[in-house]
Amino acid sequence: MTSGATGTAYAPTAHDRAVRRPEWAHGPASAIAASARGASGVAVAIRQGERRAVMTYGSTAHGGAPVTADTRFETGSLTKCFTALLLAELAARGEVSYGDPLTRLLPPGSVPAPRGGPITLLHLATHTSGLPRLPPGLLAGAAPRWFSNPYAGFRTDDLLRALARTRPSARPGERVRYSNFGVGLLGHLLGRAVPGRLGYGELLADRVLEPLGLHRTGCAPGLRQATGYWHGRARPPWRIPGLAGAGAVRSSAGDLLTLLDALLDASSCGSFDASPDTPVGTSPDAPARDGSVPLPAPLRTALADVVRPRLALRGGTRRLALVWNIRVRPDGDVYHHSGGTRGFTAFAGFSPRHRTAVVALANTAPSADQRFIQSAYGTLLSLLIR
Repeated sequence: MTSGATGTAYAPTAHDRAVRRPEWAHGPASAIAASARGASGVAVAIRQGERRAVMTYGSTAHGGAPVTADTRFETGSLTKCFTALLLAELAARGEVSYGDPLTRLLPPGSVPAPRGGPITLLHLATHTSGLPRLPPGLLAGAAPRWFSNPYAGFRTDDLLRALARTRPSARPGERVRYSNFGVGLLGHLLGRAVPGRLGYGELLADRVLEPLGLHRTGCAPGLRQATGYWHGRARPPWRIPGLAGAGAVRSSAGDLLTLLDALLDASSCGSFDASPDTPVGTSPDAPARDGSVPLPAPLRTALADVVRPRLALRGGTRRLALVWNIRVRPDGDVYHHSGGTRGFTAFAGFSPRHRTAVVALANTAPSADQRFIQSAYGTLLSLLIR
């Protein structure tokens, strides 16, 4: 972020309405913004207890309009958190089961037969499917667009053809291996699971975005958004048609804070524990946080279920929920995920015990040292001990 940039605060419940800058949020947000090298604009949303603020810095492009709480940024792999929530919502309705094999939703011959049993939806959502990070053949086709839109030419038909010729590297459930391929495939499968076979973006909007009131969030690359930058050069809007569930969502700081609010509220409605496979529930009569129409029951259930720990990783301090990473801490576990595209970097994290959350968005590609993400994560941790 350009040095000397000043911040503007926005009321998180009244988009585009500037308010007096909250001093408690100014320092943490400014520190994050200062770490966004090469960005023309940054948006930071913070919740600490019942206090909320969205702080914005700079402009949507060099010479563009000021960033606001409603400015859309590409979120990259934060999309996976939305895909996980959509999976939990369909599971709550009984439309899918976490243990469903891929063969239930795909035609014969299109799914590899790995050793040790079938790949399930849960394997895709916990990066334990054995599928590689990217589909076979994608890199070769991506070369001409590598610095702008490497996924633009890879479509659903390509996804299914790649799956049919993939040989998983491990037995399902045996090893965690981060996979854009796996979660992108999950997004496609969820669309196939509902009547009418809606596309990923349509289904996400119907089941998650609209009920939560996330009106500045969606997958369409034609939505008005900030301009992304890579080494100071403007990048075109990100397109990822064949792997939409892995990276197509663009959102605003205000919307992402609303999502984290919903996750925090859901985790406080039932028994919440950091032990894998601990059941978590929500009250069927729980009201909406802002006093509006209550959320549909399946979505309330999904908001609690999506953050339930599923796997304990080696070392004892890390676990996985559905997509969300969990850092185990004596004073309360921290959930986090980050994302990036050719022109944007995004971070979201929260602590259920402390009811604290941080969202950080910048319109510049991730740096090699992950400085912006590390600053956002460190700020989240610092807010837990105040």
